Amino acid sequence: MSTIKSLEDLKRAREEALKKRELKASSGTIQVIVGMGTCGIAAGARDTMKAILETIEKDSINGILVTQTGCIGLCEKEPIVEVILGENPKVTYGKVTPEIARKIIKEHVVAGHAVENHVIQL
Repeated sequence: MSTIKSLEDLKRAREEALKKRELKASSGTIQVIVGMGTCGIAAGARDTMKAILETIEKDSINGILVTQTGCIGLCEKEPIVEVILGENPKVTYGKVTPEIARKIIKEHVVAGHAVENHVIQL
């Protein structure tokens, strides 16, 4: 992010933040959230995130907001990936390897079918 040096810079930064917030809140948006707390990173979350981003790019999938978050609180289930398809309830996946991440993108995000054997029941 660039340095804010004037009121115009501050207004522009505010507008950009509001647009991002609106995109996250709009219905029909697909969100993929990767837990990147210390425990997640130690368990391989960086490789999981990389696999997600590479799959999206390789398959030219549009309309997906991929973000990271801190600790989700289930350290024994890391790496954790959450998927939110529009207004549907969030689905949380545990022990997500790069291979499982690619499967989640193809089967859940694209085809709309949760990968049941990796879902964490909260």
